[in-house]
Amino acid sequence: MTNLLWIWAQFALCVLLIGIAGFKLSRYGDVIAEKTGMGGTWIGLILLATVTSLPELITGISAVSFAHTPEIAVGDVLGSCVFNLMIIVVLDFFQRGESVYTRASTGHILSAGFGIVLIGIVGFNILLAQSGYVWRIGHVGLYTPIILMVYAIAMRTVFRYERAHLDAYTEQSVERYPSMILREAAIGYAIAAVVVATAGLWLPFVGKELALSMGWHESFVGTIFVAFVTSVPELVVTIAALRIGALDMAIGNLLGSNLFDIAILALDDLLYLPGPILSHVSATHSVSALSAMVMTGVAIIGLLYRPRTRVFKTVGWVSIFLFLVYLLNSYILFLHGG
Repeated sequence: MTNLLWIWAQFALCVLLIGIAGFKLSRYGDVIAEKTGMGGTWIGLILLATVTSLPELITGISAVSFAHTPEIAVGDVLGSCVFNLMIIVVLDFFQRGESVYTRASTGHILSAGFGIVLIGIVGFNILLAQSGYVWRIGHVGLYTPIILMVYAIAMRTVFRYERAHLDAYTEQSVERYPSMILREAAIGYAIAAVVVATAGLWLPFVGKELALSMGWHESFVGTIFVAFVTSVPELVVTIAALRIGALDMAIGNLLGSNLFDIAILALDDLLYLPGPILSHVSATHSVSALSAMVMTGVAIIGLLYRPRTRVFKTVGWVSIFLFLVYLLNSYILFLHGG
C-alpha cells in the first residue's frame, strides 16, 4: 500500500511539473510565433508538438531497445494519436461562446490530412503483416522510409502554406507581447522545454510501475495507460495555449504530435533488430489506427463545415462523435487487453 501511494505521489509531481512548464511553453511559443512572423499553426506543429512528444519518443526507444516489448511501443504511439484527438473535445468544452471548429484556422486541415495518410500507412501494414506479407529492407520495414519521407513532405508543405498566408495572419493579429524580445522568449522556451522533457522522461516509468502494481496486462498498458500518461504534456500544453488565446497553437500541437508520433514509430522500427516492428505486434493495434483515422476525418469535417450548434451549450456534435469513437476504441482495446 505504501509503495502504491509513493508511485501515485511521483505521478502527481510529474503532472505538476508539466502543468507549470507547459503553460510557460505555450506562452513563449506564442511570443516566438508573433516575433518571427510564423503562424500559430506552424509553431504548434513543430515547436510544441516535438517537445510534448518526447515521452513517446523515449518510451518507444526504451520499449524496443531495452524492454523488448514492441507491443508497448506501437500501442503507445497509436494510443497517443487517439488520445490527442480526444483532447480536441476537451478544448471544445473549455472554449466559451463559439466552438473551436468555427474559430480555428482551416490551415489545420492540411496537417490533419497528412495525419490520415501516415496513420493509414501504419494500419495498412499491421493488417498486411497479419496476412504474412512483410516488405522489408534488412530488419526494417519498407514502410519506415516511406513514413519518414511523408513526414518531411508534411513539414515542408505546412511551412510553405504558413508563409503563403502570412499576410492574412498579420492583418488579423495585433502585437500582444510588445515588452518581450525574441531572445528572452527563446531562452524561456528552452528552459520550459527542458522541464517538460525531464518530467516526461520520468513519467512513462512511473506509469509502468503503477500499471504493474495494479496488475494490468502489457498490451492494455501500452495502448491505454502508457498512451494516456505520455500524452499528459499534450493535454496540459494544449489547454494552457487555449487559456492564453492561442487556439491555433493548441490545435496545431495536437495534430503535429500525431505526425511526430508516427515518425517516432519509424524510429522504433529502425531500432527493433528482430525485424519489422509491425509484424511483431497484435492485429488489435489496427483498431487504434482506424479509430485515429476516423477521428481525424471527423475533425476535418468540423474545421471545414464549421458547425455553430452546441449541444446543451457545452460541445458541438463533432466533439460528441469524437468522444464516442474514443470510447468505442477504448472498450475494444479493454476487451482484447486481458
